[in-house]
Amino acid sequence: MTCFAIARDDLTSPDVLDLLRLHLDEMHSWSPACKVHALPPEKLRAPDVTFYALRDGDRLAAVGALKVLGEGRGELKSMRAAPDYRGRGAGRALLEHLIAEARTRGLIWLGLETGRTVPFLPALRLYESHGFAESTGFGDYVPDEFSLCMELHL
Repeated sequence: MTCFAIARDDLTSPDVLDLLRLHLDEMHSWSPACKVHALPPEKLRAPDVTFYALRDGDRLAAVGALKVLGEGRGELKSMRAAPDYRGRGAGRALLEHLIAEARTRGLIWLGLETGRTVPFLPALRLYESHGFAESTGFGDYVPDEFSLCMELHL
């Protein structure tokens, strides 16, 4: 099993920016533009968002963020494993870290929005395996044939 290191990240390193660019490009190729809720780096630097990079030595394996919504609620944003690390536990390790971080911060609820189509099935299975269940929309998210909201009560 790979030993990953997870740390807060300032979104300035080229490998992180490249992975986020790939993430946004794929989201736009898989979903209508109005259903792409992935954030660009400048919005992931907001004060209410904590961004993390997961590394395997000096190689970037995954990224993801925790956004605090208020009233004990949080949202997972920009979860993405690097192509070479898909299916190798990087996403799982980062998701477990983000859930633990949410609990440490005293959050009682985590939500996320993801796609509902075939390219998103691995992510859906990962979230379900950690107790996330389909939910009604939250914030500005409206579930439909492309978009799925999920929640986890902590």
